[in-house]
Amino acid sequence: MKDFWLSCGHHLTDRDADGGLLVTDEWLKAYLARPELIPPSGACAAERRLHAGLLAEPRRPVAAADVAAIEDADARQNWDVMMAFRDRLLRYETLEAAYLDLIRHGVGATPPLFLDQLVHVILRNMLDRCEDPLVLRAAELFFRPQRVMQHEGSLIAADAETIGDAGSVPLSPLASLLGISVGAEIDVLGDGNAGIYWERSDRFDMAIDLTAGRRGLAALGEAMSRWLRHMLRVEVEIEPLTDMRDVTFTWYVGLDAEATRIGDALWNGSPLDDKSRSSVVGLYRLSFADATDAARTAGDDPVYLILAMSPDRLLRMKPQNLLTGLPVRRPEAVG
Repeated sequence: MKDFWLSCGHHLTDRDADGGLLVTDEWLKAYLARPELIPPSGACAAERRLHAGLLAEPRRPVAAADVAAIEDADARQNWDVMMAFRDRLLRYETLEAAYLDLIRHGVGATPPLFLDQLVHVILRNMLDRCEDPLVLRAAELFFRPQRVMQHEGSLIAADAETIGDAGSVPLSPLASLLGISVGAEIDVLGDGNAGIYWERSDRFDMAIDLTAGRRGLAALGEAMSRWLRHMLRVEVEIEPLTDMRDVTFTWYVGLDAEATRIGDALWNGSPLDDKSRSSVVGLYRLSFADATDAARTAGDDPVYLILAMSPDRLLRMKPQNLLTGLPVRRPEAVG
């Protein structure tokens, strides 16, 4: 079995009997390796003491006074956020259950980066036996913003950070520990070079063709169906469509902010202008394998999924929308 996405820390976790990821001390310690949590050379004694104590015992209770004693205000804020995140993870049996709680009941001050890292490691678990590099590359859209470009008649998505357009999305905390660096060379993943994905998976330097009617959008549909099977225990078929005509949006899920705006407009009967129409990257029809899995309010109509890029051609997929927006009768987590 080929390995991939080492930087997510998958090897530092354990699985329960149902396949969910269990939080381990080793996985928690990986967060203490984040640059913003390692006390700088001028850190006060209280911050150094807190960090050292957590490295020795990452589940140890941390009192509010322990954080309040830190002299630097930015450091105090970082530790408040980190401790709230850690405590929330420890309240649940699995990382999957903790993630579902976050997206259903409010993320609060949890940084989007932390959510992306949770999605990253959950996907790595979910796709453990996947042998198709195209599905793996498509799944990167769940936790890595993409820059979308037209190239020789094709719609190509490349990792935004890798090509230098989204410096606000840093690498995962294990990347530096593993000696992983991001190179500037970008190749479009295809049948001819699929074999090199495994060794380059942590570099996020392979682009994907999302042109309508080609395998990239189908691979993303496969990744989404696996996501729903793993997180909600429902079997669905997700079929990519090539045309928005004759589509009735009785129930739809916008997979990003722009797609939600477009779906709202269509649902209200508003016509789409050319600019909005051209921003749609993918349109899918979702059907439940077992009709009893769908909520009664969904009726017999199919569910449509919309994926779109922003006016600056940035694609920020929100996988949580698929979990919270789908009309599922019994939304349960793994574990």
